[in-house]
Amino acid sequence: MGLVIIFALITVLAAFGGLRSLKNKNMLGAFWGVASFLVFGWFTVMTIVESGFPTGAH
Repeated sequence: MGLVIIFALITVLAAFGGLRSLKNKNMLGAFWGVASFLVFGWFTVMTIVESGFPTGAH
């Protein structure tokens, strides 16, 4: 279930990067940040739906 955690971290960082790029008026960076947020956010949601949320227990 480490995959869910990795996808979630990438999603949060992509959102932060996309917003920061928009603030700095860097449109190419904002495009890639928002696109990464959407793609990895979708992967995160679908991985949680399909495999469940990680509980930390083996």
